[in-house]
Amino acid sequence: MANDIALFREAGATIPAHLRTGALDSLTKSLMGSSGSNKTISIRGGSFRMVVDGQEVMVSEDRALDVVIVNAAPHISRTYYEGAYKEGEKSAPVCWSNDGTKPDPSSESPQASACAVCPMNINGSGQGTSRACRFNRRLAVVVGSPHENSDIYRMVIPAQSIFGKAENGKMPLGAYAKFIGGHGLTISSVLTEIRFDASSTAPKLTFRAARALTVEEIEAAGVLGRDQQALDAVIYNPVVADSNKTPTAGYIPAPAAPVFRETKVQATPEVEPVVREKKAAPAPAKDLADVLSQWGDDED
Repeated sequence: MANDIALFREAGATIPAHLRTGALDSLTKSLMGSSGSNKTISIRGGSFRMVVDGQEVMVSEDRALDVVIVNAAPHISRTYYEGAYKEGEKSAPVCWSNDGTKPDPSSESPQASACAVCPMNINGSGQGTSRACRFNRRLAVVVGSPHENSDIYRMVIPAQSIFGKAENGKMPLGAYAKFIGGHGLTISSVLTEIRFDASSTAPKLTFRAARALTVEEIEAAGVLGRDQQALDAVIYNPVVADSNKTPTAGYIPAPAAPVFRETKVQATPEVEPVVREKKAAPAPAKDLADVLSQWGDDED
């Protein structure tokens, strides 16, 4: 298992170059039973889990994972599942939104004409004071140092890992992107450490920069971000990706997301579920090393 975990965490550095052809042959595809293009890193149960075509093939025992974010969905998505969640049971949401403002046309049972007036978007509609309709954002990532043959994985980031403030240098996704973008940098120019928050009872992720990428790595990240697998990873199609079922008739896929490397990260127009105090933007840093030094060396 230890060797398997090493391959998962350091895929680009561990597997010899002559073995990584960048394309699967017919024999491998036939044994896999599919093209192998649907790769996901799940955080179910507070562990990083490698899932290929709906089948869990590997579980990491580490609390942190180093990735490069090469693409992301252009908007925060919303999903509403009918009934209580049951461990291990796969089901598709009956209502979802790609743009966070209105139900997708292919939703099985739209709950309202717009998300802003939806009864499932009210605090208390879910368990406790939570909302029954869940926020999430899809990322396309590669594990470890990016290179032209890196595997591309989908990650679905839940609401509590998106919104909120930075604490002890550890940030939710939104704050992390704003910090990086506020200094004129791009998300895909740094190796990002994603770590489970040990103080949270539910799987919650924090983000911080591990190091700056080299020029060659940044170029590779840009190419990977434009790859069709990266574009497919951030298209929101819950019927296929989350339940392995045939899409509802009339499904209209979300437009392809822009590549992070080509545009600076900016604050998004989505309305966050909590109102936070507005703070002044940080002063521009002299260089990337100066920016990264602001995280400090503290560890969980």
